[in-house]
This record gives sequence, C-alpha cells and structure tokens, in this order.
Amino acid sequence: MDKKFSEMNYYEMLDVPLEATAAQIRAAYNNALQMYQADSLVSYSFFSQEERREILSLLDRAYATLINEHEREKYNAELARSGTLDVSGKSAQVKKEPVNLFDLSRQRDFFAARKTGNADLRKKIEQSQRIQEIISRSVLTGADLKDIRTELGVAVEKINQETKIRMDYLRFIEEDKIERLPAPVFLKGFVKAYLKSLCLEPADELAARYMNSLPGKN
Repeated sequence: MDKKFSEMNYYEMLDVPLEATAAQIRAAYNNALQMYQADSLVSYSFFSQEERREILSLLDRAYATLINEHEREKYNAELARSGTLDVSGKSAQVKKEPVNLFDLSRQRDFFAARKTGNADLRKKIEQSQRIQEIISRSVLTGADLKDIRTELGVAVEKINQETKIRMDYLRFIEEDKIERLPAPVFLKGFVKAYLKSLCLEPADELAARYMNSLPGKN
C-alpha cells in the first residue's frame, strides 16, 4: 500500500479491521500515539514537527469517528459511496487483522539512551575500512546494512529496543526480503532510524541509496 498517511482511511490510519471493537480501536489509538510521540526514533527521524502534528491531528479525528457508533456508521456509508467498501461491507483496502508496525512493548527514554556508546560507534565507523567502503557505494542493500551492524558489534536487539521497530521487520530489511517489507512511507523511516541507531550519517542520503535498490519501493 503506497500512499501518504493523509490519503489513508481511518481504519488504515489506526491499523484496525473494519469490524474492530471499541477496545481494539482504543488500543490501536494509544499505540499510534506512542508511534508518533517526540521520543520515538522513527517519528523523530522521518517526520518533521509539523508533519507529526498533522499525523496526530488525523489520528485524533480517526479515533473520534470510529469510537462513536453513530459517526462510525456515517463514515462507513461514505466509504461505501466512494467505492472503498464493497456491498458486503468489507474493504479491500482495510486489513482484516491489525498488524502493528512497531514493537511498543519497551518504553525507554530515547535521548538518554542514545548518549551511551555513540562516541565509540562513531570512532569505529571512522576507523573501519570495511564500513567506509560500504557507505561509499552508490546503492546500499539490506545485506550491506547488516554487514555494517556486524562490523560495529551491535546486536539487532539493541536497534529493536531503541527504534521500537518490530524485530521481524528488521530481519526482513537485513535479509532483503523485499516482498515482506512495509510500504515505502514507513520503510524509509525504518531505515533512517536503523542508520541513526548505528550513528551512520548522513542518514537521509544513505537511506535514499537503500530505497533506490528496491524495485517499486522508492
């Protein structure tokens, strides 16, 4: 699904199925708020403060609509009229099962945690010929990112803890499982967060080189 956040319908924004219960909607809303809070590495790396405010405003609107039974019925009717929902009341664009893009089980003070070990990582990057050779390439793959992480001696679990990106998505990125990767709007943020977690700069440029290696994803 290659679309901007503002182009998603409310079910897609909260990542809930059409038949989601009120409890599921509340849980998804709370998770989404944590995804886009200021100390989320993915949010901090990928979205500007203005963009984050817009996303949070859209999430508030989606939640207010779907949690209210009457407003939800009206919204579903609008989706049906626009062709988003078929006559059976199911949507081809709405996932039947919610799949959280982030692992939010660990809550940490990101900025405090990032101060520890950053100087050592930067020193290793400067001194490693292998890393310098990799980041000089015009195109970067997931395997390249894994090589850098291994060279730095950083466990993938550490990146998972710092970025809150789900472990399976980190694996899919490193193993170049293109068919299992999320939509570009999320993937680029994941890669930038991955790079920043390893103190690799310029993260924007390196992430762009990675995205350029993926057919249909950039």
